[in-house]
Amino acid sequence: MKLLYSIHKCDVFMFTWLLNVRLHRPLTKAARMVSKTADGPLYVLIFALLAWQMGFDNAFVQAMMLAFLIERPVYFVLKNGFKRNRPQAALENFRSSIIPSDQFSFPSGHTSAAFMMATLLGYFVPALLIPLICWSTLVGFSRIVLGVHFPTDTVMGALLGISTAAFCLEILV
Repeated sequence: MKLLYSIHKCDVFMFTWLLNVRLHRPLTKAARMVSKTADGPLYVLIFALLAWQMGFDNAFVQAMMLAFLIERPVYFVLKNGFKRNRPQAALENFRSSIIPSDQFSFPSGHTSAAFMMATLLGYFVPALLIPLICWSTLVGFSRIVLGVHFPTDTVMGALLGISTAAFCLEILV
C-alpha cells in the first residue's frame, strides 16, 4: 500500500508540474487534435480498408482483429478493477480540458489502442514503426496535457497495447 501511495504522489507531482508549465495552453489545442486521432474511427477505417483490400485471411487483418478482441476486454477489466479516479476527481480545484468518456483513468485506453496499432502496423510496415511510435507517444502525452490521465495511466496503457500486439503477432505470424 505504501508503494502505491508513493507512486501516486510521484504521479501527482509530475502531472501538476506539467500543467503548470507556461506552454500548457498552446499544447492543449494540439493535444486535442492528437487525442482525437486515437478515438477509434481511424482504427475501424484502417481495418475495413485492409480487410477489403487483402481479405480476412490476411495476417495483419487477423492480428488486428484478435488484438482488439483481447485488448478491449482486458482494458475494461483493468479500468473497472483498479477504479483509479481521473485527475479531476482526485485533485482539488482541478478541471480537465475535455470531458472523458468514462469515470476511471487507469490504464489509458487511447494510449493502449494507439501503441497496439503502432506495434502491429510497424511490424507489417517497418518503415512506419518510428513515426507510429512517435504518434502513439504523443497520444499518451496528449491525454496527460488534457488532464484526463496521470502519467502512469499512459505508461500502463502503452505496455498493455504493446504486449497485446506482441502476443497476437506471436500467435498468428
